[in-house]
Amino acid sequence: MHTVILVLVEVLIVIGMSRLLGLAFKSIKQPLVIGEIVAGIMLGPSLFGFIAPHAAATLFPPETLPFLNVLSQVGLIFFMFLIGLELNPKYLSGNLKSAIIISNISIIVPFSLAAVLSLLLYPLISNASVSFNAFALFLGAAMSITAFPVLARIITENNLQGTKLGTLALTCAAVDDVTAWCILAIAIAVARNGSINQNAILTIFESLIYIGFMFTIGRWFLKHLLTHYRRTGKLSQLLLALIYMGVVASALMTEFIGIHLIFGAFLLGAVMPKNAELVRELAVKTEDFVLIFLLPVFFAYSGLRTQIGLLNSPQLWLLCALVLGVAIAGKYFGTYFAARLSGINNREASALGWLMNTRGLTELIVLNIGLELGVISPLLFTMLVVMALVTTFMTSPLLEWTYPKQLIKLDVVEPEPKQETNTNTEIIETIETIETIESFVTPYRILVPVANPSTQKGLVQLAVAIALNYRQPAVINPLSLIELEEDYGFENTPTEANRLITERRHQLEELIDTLEPPIIRSYIHPIVRISSNVARETAQIAQIEQPDLILVGWHRPAFSNNRLGGRVGQILSTAPVDVAVFIDRGGDRLENLLVPYSANIHDDLALILALRLLINRDTCMLQILQVLTANQTQDELSYELNGMISQLPANVRDRIEIKTISDPEPMSAVLAASENIDLTIAGTSRAWGIERQTLGRYTDELAIQCRSSLLITRRYSQVTSHLSSLLLETSYQETIHNS
Repeated sequence: MHTVILVLVEVLIVIGMSRLLGLAFKSIKQPLVIGEIVAGIMLGPSLFGFIAPHAAATLFPPETLPFLNVLSQVGLIFFMFLIGLELNPKYLSGNLKSAIIISNISIIVPFSLAAVLSLLLYPLISNASVSFNAFALFLGAAMSITAFPVLARIITENNLQGTKLGTLALTCAAVDDVTAWCILAIAIAVARNGSINQNAILTIFESLIYIGFMFTIGRWFLKHLLTHYRRTGKLSQLLLALIYMGVVASALMTEFIGIHLIFGAFLLGAVMPKNAELVRELAVKTEDFVLIFLLPVFFAYSGLRTQIGLLNSPQLWLLCALVLGVAIAGKYFGTYFAARLSGINNREASALGWLMNTRGLTELIVLNIGLELGVISPLLFTMLVVMALVTTFMTSPLLEWTYPKQLIKLDVVEPEPKQETNTNTEIIETIETIETIESFVTPYRILVPVANPSTQKGLVQLAVAIALNYRQPAVINPLSLIELEEDYGFENTPTEANRLITERRHQLEELIDTLEPPIIRSYIHPIVRISSNVARETAQIAQIEQPDLILVGWHRPAFSNNRLGGRVGQILSTAPVDVAVFIDRGGDRLENLLVPYSANIHDDLALILALRLLINRDTCMLQILQVLTANQTQDELSYELNGMISQLPANVRDRIEIKTISDPEPMSAVLAASENIDLTIAGTSRAWGIERQTLGRYTDELAIQCRSSLLITRRYSQVTSHLSSLLLETSYQETIHNS
């Protein structure tokens, strides 16, 4: 087969494997990059070459490796440019003094331990062609590196970007990144010149001159490009071509100086003007091809050079464990003790130590440079790849263990209640009454996932109708989760994530401002978060916040007619609280309610919510419909509900009609009854074609055909009460009235 054709086939396989493994690891809450690195290793001699050596040799022959190397280098150049582009000076606007101390100590400690470890490793797994100085410098750089891109994405995914810990970690990682690249540049200069001699010193001096040139004349020229961008209002192909030419030229310059191509690309990204619109447009236009096409080739190229089989004895695995232990301990304890000395509390210092242990793709770049220069052997390369994988893999679970989500403030910036100018006496008396009640009554809380604030006003209005009354305090939390798909996408950077959160919060505030009367707005407090899995995150937030009810809107599925599939089905199945799904047919009226009742716990919840609406709204009417089929006796209302109804005041009981009919088709009877109804409330039951356990072919019958708006309820626990506080209050008021 022609070499070029074979390379294209390799690229096809590499991209497919990278996406597949990346998504698999993402599903277990690991960074996408872990799966992509593992995919590269699997395609190499460690797995594919081991189980099918002939097929591996045919598919990845030696003559194709130079082509993969070229694609890898191009990918690395533009990836490093993106890293430099994302290195926003805002990350250094926090507690810079503490960050510099923590970052430097977190480099010095593992670097020093690596130097000591070099005394053991050098005679065992190196040779005389490599100087000890170069070996020790590269091992120290590999041990002390922190992968800023992966760490930034972990911080965003865990919604730490607005916390003290997240801000400090970003600042430390930014300082660490710059320092580590400087150490690596020195290591490359020493490696290429054999030792710390006159040529190595000259290379370092020339590098400093070039850095000074880029931060003066280079930045001046780039500011003129920014002026042109502002004038035209778009990133034209000509302007993009000039920037890409600058990336390549800068990379070539650092290679000519004697360090490496990646430094020039990183440097140009770092000195680019950090205009938000320009950076966003430039990153979005650049990253897709680089991250989807070129970077997986780099992972595959690295995987082809990773040979787990070289670790073929207990002694070598022991050495690998020693390398891993030194890397983890050096970074963790260096960060932890420096953080404690800077006044950081024990838990946050520990979490910071695990975050700074993240190495990821940046580590892989360093290792490939070392292997390319011959400073580290294939055996040490394999050990350090294992170290990079383990330290990156462990970050998320250890962070969750050390700094669980319960300690992360879910809503970083609470909106200030707006002061209303209305001085109506009734409103003032209402506020005073509610404030009095709030002092001894637990608020009734509803969590309302809002995917699109512009179209889900009806959902929030229903939550208001269920929650708010003058007898019990209430809190309504519209929950808007911004789902980010790609681990390395520009949207996942903390700065961009904050912009998206601010934008979404503004949209929610606009929605809240449309609600009437104005008094209800002060009880609505939005929660806006970044999420990689909306259903899972909703369930986690529900577990932390413990709302009385999750009220979620139905969204039309993209590939099926199943109303209760996808995210809605996942929330129904996994949320540890009562859930109701609202299918909005339009209309603001909530005067006539229908509850088809078949005496199960989910229908009980439907009836309880209907009774709550009845108590909250004096003009509301409720019809409870029991449908009897052949050979079926009448089901009585549950003992609990009979007790609740008996406690209702007379003016509420008078608005309830219990109707029993016989019909061989319960569904047709419910559909007919819903004709002149504003809201039908039904539990998840096979009788109504919505049994949640199956979510299959008969799942959506009522949801599709119901004439009115529909609320589908799923009860999680019979312990949760939606009426007890109201019944106590109404009974008390009725007693006062009678006396």
